Amino acid sequence: MMEANMGDVINLKRFKKRNEQEQSARQADANRARFGRTKAERALDGRRKDRAGDLLDQHRLDQHKLDDGDAS
Repeated sequence: MMEANMGDVINLKRFKKRNEQEQSARQADANRARFGRTKAERALDGRRKDRAGDLLDQHRLDQHKLDDGDAS
């Protein structure tokens, strides 16, 4: 931060604005670390979710077989 001597004039608005911007930047960095994911990571998660759904559908028993009592 700036150091001021007794005769120096300080613009408090500029000082407050700079301080708020620094705090905002720190908060943004923290949010990016907590919530930020790359497009590739989101796409990979989407493909994994689709694959898991497909595997689940492949193992699903047909409802008409259960109603007829054919399933053992």
